[in-house]
Amino acid sequence: MKQFDKAALRKEVRERKKKFSTEELIEQSRPIIEHVLTHPRLKESKTVLLYNSLPDEVYTHDLIQQLHTDGKAVLLPVVISDTEMELRLYHGSEAFETSTYGILEPTGEAFTDFSSIDFALIPGMAFDAQRNRLGRGKGYYDRFLPLLTNAYKLGICFPFQFLPSIPTEETDIKVDECISILQCKL
Repeated sequence: MKQFDKAALRKEVRERKKKFSTEELIEQSRPIIEHVLTHPRLKESKTVLLYNSLPDEVYTHDLIQQLHTDGKAVLLPVVISDTEMELRLYHGSEAFETSTYGILEPTGEAFTDFSSIDFALIPGMAFDAQRNRLGRGKGYYDRFLPLLTNAYKLGICFPFQFLPSIPTEETDIKVDECISILQCKL
């Protein structure tokens, strides 16, 4: 793939996603999530940051419930403005409300003990072999990830989102590892 600027690259990845139905993406998510569940860093963790997937992202809804059932403290992001998100503790599927972006978000108090988070599952529009992440363009994670000083940051994506390179800026934050269906360990 030729070098794109970030906006063009996001558009390209969106087009790739449109080739699959939501059901197909959920099916493609299964081996990724199975691999995540066997990750040693996740197994050792006590407090994990996940995300409640959108229809075009690696499906995490069952993973959230499973890790909660397993006794881990599961945190989910909540968008609170055009530039910020906060974390809230997941208390079960009945404690959700739908945000203005159509994302199911947990209700309750903001979680601020960021140093206790030892594992973070990070979504992205794309990842590359240098562990760079391309987000959706609003910078929520780029502003938030520096707060996760003790967390192992694992990016997950579909193979068509794993690219040779992504244009980066100083404010972009790398993940520690990325997993796709091909289980590319970096």
